[in-house]
Amino acid sequence: MRKTLFSLTFVLALLLSACGQASPTATPSGSTSQGSSGATATPGVQPTVDFQASGPAVCKVDASPFTFPAPVSGPVPFAPITDKDWIRGPETATLTIVEYSDFTCPACASVDPGIRQFLNDYPADARLVYRHFPLGHDKSDIATRAGEAAGKQGKFWEMHDFLFDPATWQSWIGKTPADFETWIVEQAPSLGLDRQQFIADLSSPEIKSRVPAATDAAVAAGLNSTPSLFILLDGKLYFLPQDQIRMYADLQAVLELYKWSKNPKAYECPPMTVNPEKSYTATITTERGDIVMELFARQAPMAVNSFIFLAKNGWFDGVPFHRVLPGFVAQTGDPSGTGVLGPGYEFSNEVTPELRFDQAGRVGMANSGPDTNGSQFFIAYAPLPDLDGKYTVFGQVIKGMDVVNNLRPRNPASDAVLLPGDRILKVTIEEK
Repeated sequence: MRKTLFSLTFVLALLLSACGQASPTATPSGSTSQGSSGATATPGVQPTVDFQASGPAVCKVDASPFTFPAPVSGPVPFAPITDKDWIRGPETATLTIVEYSDFTCPACASVDPGIRQFLNDYPADARLVYRHFPLGHDKSDIATRAGEAAGKQGKFWEMHDFLFDPATWQSWIGKTPADFETWIVEQAPSLGLDRQQFIADLSSPEIKSRVPAATDAAVAAGLNSTPSLFILLDGKLYFLPQDQIRMYADLQAVLELYKWSKNPKAYECPPMTVNPEKSYTATITTERGDIVMELFARQAPMAVNSFIFLAKNGWFDGVPFHRVLPGFVAQTGDPSGTGVLGPGYEFSNEVTPELRFDQAGRVGMANSGPDTNGSQFFIAYAPLPDLDGKYTVFGQVIKGMDVVNNLRPRNPASDAVLLPGDRILKVTIEEK
């Protein structure tokens, strides 16, 4: 739904960088693309805020609803995937990562945990095709041969995971080539390898010849650095990701958004059924327990009406808290868990001096700019006066703030490996 993120097709990596650059002091936004608002004011201090007078809140259908970018046109630049490749994951996977890598490359070591966790979390949906690209570091040749020699005994992935394990990598990367070769031979039995066969294969002409062949294949694909990664979705090439820190978040976002695009769910602006003279409470049942919120129908009728409409239609069922920054906010409301999607419509801000982010438990509408409210909302962990006048306050947690405080921290902008977000099971509305 965040239209500013999908103006490009091939550079989907830019999309993903844009949708999570916020720091723990950043502004809550539907796409997290706005950057920092400097929300570092001292809790309890009320700055002077210019609450602009505004007319009645207006809802409109999103003029640029989410559509997944088209695949890259033209031939895929790398050689076809065959049974001679090192492959982890099912052939039927929706998303395939083709990685050209070097065991001795620091950046390659940094992306591996995120890729590996992604494969573990999506065993039916994702696979990895690993291809060597030894770039001539002092131990590139030996490390590549070690992987291939282990593969001769059916243990390539054991060697791959061992060499890239963060603790192990730090222990061997500083060794001289001679010391590393001695060391890796000593480790062979612990990986289930026959030591003598491993020694023989490590120096065999067949294994040695695979090193320059791998380099030549990568260069033929137009590559000049590691890691070089390609993403295939249903066999079509989409983008070349670059962000090493956010690898897991980027891969997850691409897969979830692609799956969503195959069966999108969107609504027209809901009819106004909320009565500002009545009182409304919402019970958010989560995996951690219940969060009960008072809804401010009189001050923010459009936001409350939308929230109740979406809740009654099951929009929030199963939705994760995709962004949980202790001391700042816990954000949810996007079924894809990416922080990009909305319900298909947008409505105006409803801000008033009567309601400020002056206490923990305030519930506000997330957006990607003025008057772009949709389904995403956040719960404040503390007074956040810098948000006053910019975001609609439409509720207050009256019970279950302990549940909010126990939500699993999750920052897509900086977590190399993202833990699953705690999910909303259902939202129940009570009207009096």
